[in-house]
Amino acid sequence: MAKYLLASASGASFLCLINGLLPIQALADSVPIDNNSLVNVPQKSAIINSQVAGTETKLILADGSQPEAPAIKGKPEVQDSSPSNKLQTSDNNDNPQVTSVSQLSDVQPTDWAFQSLQSLVERYGCIAGYPNGSYRGNRAMTRYEFAAGLNACLERVNELIATATSDLVKKEDLATLQKLQEDFAAELATLRGRVDALEGRTAELEANQFSTTTKLNGEVIIAGIGATGGAPNQGDPNIILVNRVRLNLNTSFTGKDLLITGLQAYNFLGGVDGSGSLQNSLGLASDLLVSSSARTSFEPLFPGFDVKTLSAQSANSVQLYKLLYVFPVADKLTLFAGTAAEATDAFPAITPFYGEGNESISRFAGLNPVARVSGGTSGTGLASAAGFIFSISPQLDLRALYGSVNANIPQEAGDIVPGVSNTPLGAGVFGGSSVFSTQLTFKPTSSIDVGLNYAHSYHEINILGTGLVRDDIGALAGVDLGTPVTLNSVGGTVTWRFSPKVALSGYGAAMFVDDSSGAVDASTTFTSWMVGLHFNDLFKSGNNAGILFGQPLFRSDASGSAQLAPDGVNRATPYHLEAYYRFKLTDNISITPGAFVLFNPEGDSRNETTTVGVLRSTFTF
Repeated sequence: MAKYLLASASGASFLCLINGLLPIQALADSVPIDNNSLVNVPQKSAIINSQVAGTETKLILADGSQPEAPAIKGKPEVQDSSPSNKLQTSDNNDNPQVTSVSQLSDVQPTDWAFQSLQSLVERYGCIAGYPNGSYRGNRAMTRYEFAAGLNACLERVNELIATATSDLVKKEDLATLQKLQEDFAAELATLRGRVDALEGRTAELEANQFSTTTKLNGEVIIAGIGATGGAPNQGDPNIILVNRVRLNLNTSFTGKDLLITGLQAYNFLGGVDGSGSLQNSLGLASDLLVSSSARTSFEPLFPGFDVKTLSAQSANSVQLYKLLYVFPVADKLTLFAGTAAEATDAFPAITPFYGEGNESISRFAGLNPVARVSGGTSGTGLASAAGFIFSISPQLDLRALYGSVNANIPQEAGDIVPGVSNTPLGAGVFGGSSVFSTQLTFKPTSSIDVGLNYAHSYHEINILGTGLVRDDIGALAGVDLGTPVTLNSVGGTVTWRFSPKVALSGYGAAMFVDDSSGAVDASTTFTSWMVGLHFNDLFKSGNNAGILFGQPLFRSDASGSAQLAPDGVNRATPYHLEAYYRFKLTDNISITPGAFVLFNPEGDSRNETTTVGVLRSTFTF
């Protein structure tokens, strides 16, 4: 939001004492400044710098701006909409004669007023608002621009008199100022009214402000979802209406650090067995933990319950989904830590399809699966995490984090099934399920972004933790759910903006899963890929669209006790086709219709081709 510097009228009365002149009233002009303030990302507060620009680490939530207050510079630009500022021309001799200079148009460089003010500017250095400190040469000025410059000289003369340097102010200059003030009295009076109104509004905002250190923003998503297809002998589910509401408090104590506190509520259903979820109704969800390829981008990884303790959560209950502190320790190094965090809070989303409220409508499209492994994008701030951001160069950026899911639980609960406790993800900072994840981001050219990901994970139970496919649960097919596993995951994402409004983007990923118990010898490999086109300002400014195609996570190899597919599955390669179009109605409201089609859903040819349609409305504030 643009900010304005308002010059006060103090000191004008000193001129009454000199040479019998009338009081010169100093009025203020609105001077726009370039304010690099904290920018909030309503749908997801994050410390993301997707363009990896600059030699210093930047704390970024959206568009690359930093939480620092820059120098107050800028060109005075006061727009005049008054009819009196427009030259009236007509062949009608009955038109009234011009009787006041205020009825004339712009002040030309040849006018005496222009030359007089230019002389005052050069003598007293009145106008410092222009970038080069000059008077802008011989450019014509509107009368309100001129009045703003005149006011600046009045203020400067006031300062000289107030500091007992009145001998520097020449008598002829005071006379010139008086004449200029008289000729531009109408414009100065108008500016005074505008300044008084702005000061009144500013005082009201200050009196009712939420906080001097904290900014509040939010996002509301309301969506209708319908689907057809699914498992054999499964009826199509009803169309459902769902919502997700997020409020983010972004606090800075030094101007360079950032404390992110996020609250959310949603009405997605699921629970431990997935009952009530759309995916379960389609017959495409896992028996536990509701993992499926038919999931939308804006629903949480484990809807309706707390996976840490398997406790139920009611619809629209308020939850803390983000608590993270980010702070710089050197010019190129920033650290972060928190008890509710996700990988995407630190890792830039290379693909333009990422944006839970405004871009792709499926969970498949937005991020490389390696960033999602071990609940890395749970939508609920599943893990406690700590890490760093190291800006190696303007083109190279390295980020890493360590996350522990049940860091706040001192001991595991008893088993509810063999090998699976009532705290299925373990307990403690280092004793439970955990992940070490890193991303190297670089820009070989201004139009190409590349991200390389690696993650090493340990899980107390036999899962991937991505929520992307049904086989996420029981990652080692044919091996007990209570078997702990180790994952090594690698992936790469590339986006090429080959025109200002069109980008080609894609990713590839591989996850290598191994038994970690020593009781069995089992391993398997999952692979996934995606490619798509993203369009900016399609048909209208602010409207985006995407079309993409790819393969969801699918077992490409298995050895030892592990199977390529669970018993009874007719193994077939799954594919995902998606298209969406976002209508930007206002700066704060958008509507996104879209659909994605699943071929051989969940890698089983017995399942019917499934189509999921979404109409998503997003409100940000």
